[in-house]
Amino acid sequence: MRSLGFVKAQAAGNDFLVVDAARIAEAGISDEDHARFAARICSRRFGVGADGLEVVSASKALNADFGARLWNSDGSPAEISGNGTRCVAAYLTEQRLVSGRFSIETDAGVRDVELVLASPPGFEFRMRTDEAECRVMGAAVELKLGADRQTVTTVDVGNPQCVCLVESFGFDWQALGAALECHPHFPNRTNVSFVRVGVGRGGIPKLELRFWERGAGATLSSGTGSLGAAVAARHHGWIRRSAEIHTQGGEMLVDWDDGIGLTGPVRIIARGDYLLEGQTEHSSR
Repeated sequence: MRSLGFVKAQAAGNDFLVVDAARIAEAGISDEDHARFAARICSRRFGVGADGLEVVSASKALNADFGARLWNSDGSPAEISGNGTRCVAAYLTEQRLVSGRFSIETDAGVRDVELVLASPPGFEFRMRTDEAECRVMGAAVELKLGADRQTVTTVDVGNPQCVCLVESFGFDWQALGAALECHPHFPNRTNVSFVRVGVGRGGIPKLELRFWERGAGATLSSGTGSLGAAVAARHHGWIRRSAEIHTQGGEMLVDWDDGIGLTGPVRIIARGDYLLEGQTEHSSR
């Protein structure tokens, strides 16, 4: 019976399956079948279950050590996941394929990664993004949603982000996130984050966040969503050089020291073999 080895990791509650591109090819899964395969293996009822699938390979870029391609749990491709990239970093580190500082090529460009803490199966990494690659596209975009209107900040951090400032999370933010994801203003759909600004430990600003991710729905955390919210918050003057990031799945830290850094935890939680025979296609939601 054919099978495919995988590693499952979670970064602040955002979980990903990491597989080797060479093993996928050996299993007879073509490039054209990656999307359907991702939807099957990421299904929480009929597969292993995850927010996304990261496929690791040698990098085509001269300035990167490895490459990673991402598919959401619904099978749609995505440019990058901050948490997913850190999960790839944990996979590479545990396999002793990298150490210390290294770089990973994504469809949003190359990201530099630095190992901050190693206590296997737990790790902590800082992922660096150039400031030039993070742009506020619209500081006060008013979107019509039926009879209501929602003012948002749109940001590009390698993937599209829609940031909503809120005073509390005592409303159906999942429904609003789903509506914003597919709003006509975003022809390729968007990721959505809801942010509440507060004060953290030692007086450092704190961003409390909830996420609705394009192609995955509600997630406990999002690395690029956190980055997009922080970029929007700095643009509006809510934060300056750093901020604590509080998500439903854990805490991270964003800083503007040598580019924009996002530091957060990763934990490898499972390894196994996914049996390829007898699998059928199902929605992951």
